[in-house]
Amino acid sequence: MVDISHKPASARTAHARALVRMSPQAARALRDATLPKGDAFVAAQLAGIMAAKQTGSLIPLAHPLPLAHVDVTFAWKDESCLCIDAVAGTTAQTGVEMEAMVAASIAALTIYDMTKAVDKGIVVESVRLLSKTGGKSGSFEAPKGAP
Repeated sequence: MVDISHKPASARTAHARALVRMSPQAARALRDATLPKGDAFVAAQLAGIMAAKQTGSLIPLAHPLPLAHVDVTFAWKDESCLCIDAVAGTTAQTGVEMEAMVAASIAALTIYDMTKAVDKGIVVESVRLLSKTGGKSGSFEAPKGAP
C-alpha cells in the first residue's frame, strides 16, 4: 500500500456511475417490481452500500476508510438503460474514488442478478468516476457528455 501516514486528513467525496442496459421487458419488470427475486432496487442499494464499506478488503492495495456517507441512487437514462449513481464521503488521508466505483459496480451486478431470469443479455457497462473532491490533487470532473 502507498504510505499515507504523512498526509493530513481532509474531507473527500467521490461520485461514480454504472450503466446497465437491458431489454424493455426486463426494464418493465424492474420498474414494476415484478421480478421473481423481488424488489431489485432495494437489494441493489443495500449491496452497493455494503460493498463500499468492504472496498479495503476487495481491492488489494486500497486503504480501509472510515466512510461517513454512501448513497446509491437509480435513474433511467432511457427506456432500457439504468444509471446507477454512487456517492461516497469521508474525512481521511486518502480518497474515496474506489469506494464509489465499487458501490456502483456491485449495485449494477445486483441489478443483473435480480433481473437475469427475465433477460440473460443484460450488459453492465461504463463504470466510471464522474467527480471527486478533496485531497492534494483537488477536484476532478469528468468531461461533459460522460455516461
